[in-house]
Amino acid sequence: MSGHNRWSKIKRQKAAMGATKGRLYSKVIKEITVASRLGGGEPSGNARLRVALGLAREANIPKDTIERAIKKGTGELEGESYEEVTYEGYGPGGVAILVECLTDNRNRTAADMRSTFNAYGGNLGAEGAVAWMFQKKGVISVKHGPTEDQLMEQAIDAGAEDVIMLGDEGAEVRCAAADLHTVGSRLQETGLPLGQQRWVFIPQNTVALDMDTAKRLLKLLDALEENDDVQNVHGNYEIEDAVLESLLQ
Repeated sequence: MSGHNRWSKIKRQKAAMGATKGRLYSKVIKEITVASRLGGGEPSGNARLRVALGLAREANIPKDTIERAIKKGTGELEGESYEEVTYEGYGPGGVAILVECLTDNRNRTAADMRSTFNAYGGNLGAEGAVAWMFQKKGVISVKHGPTEDQLMEQAIDAGAEDVIMLGDEGAEVRCAAADLHTVGSRLQETGLPLGQQRWVFIPQNTVALDMDTAKRLLKLLDALEENDDVQNVHGNYEIEDAVLESLLQ
C-alpha cells in the first residue's frame, strides 16, 4: 500500500501549498456542519464532530469559521441541508472505488458521478457493488519518533489492531472504527507525536497497476475529488513508488 499512502500524502501537500486549499476548507466545513446536525455541537459527546475538528485544525481553519459551521448544523444559524450519499464504481484496471459525498441535490451529484466515471475510463455501479471489498477502520497518523517495535507495543496496549510503517512519512495505527477515539486518547497519553485521526475504508485486497493504468486512474481520482460534493474517495489500488515517482515528474 506504499503507493496509495504516498498519493494521500501528495494530496495533503497540494492542499497545504494552496493548490486545493479552497476545496479542502469547503469539505471540512461541510463535514463539521453535518456532524453537528447529526450529533449536536458538543465535541465531547459527538465522535464524528471531534474527527472533523481535528481535520479543521490540520487545515488551519479559523476558529470563528468553525463556530459558524457548528451553529449552522445545530440550527442556531441558517444553513444548507446536506444528505450523505456513497457512490460505488470501478476505475481503470478494475479498481474498486468508493466515493463519499455530502450533497444538497442528490440528482445533480449522481449525474456528476456517472459523467466523471465515464469520462475517465470507469463506470458507476449499483449500491453494494464494491462496498463489500472494504472495511471501515479508524486510522491515527503518527509522526517520526518511535521505532516500529516501540510503536507496535504502545499501539497494541492502547487497543489498536495494526501498525503500518510508512518510511519517511511516519506510520499509521489502525483500529476498529468504534475504537478510534479511545485508542487515540490512550496513544496521546504516551506522548507520541500524533497527526490526523480519521475513519477510512481499507481494501481487503489490492490491485497492482502498471504505469499507463495508474496514470488513467489518478486522473479519475483527481476529477472525483475536485467535485464540491465529494468528501472522500477510497480505492483498492496499489501503485509502486517508482511508478508514482515517474508519473509526478
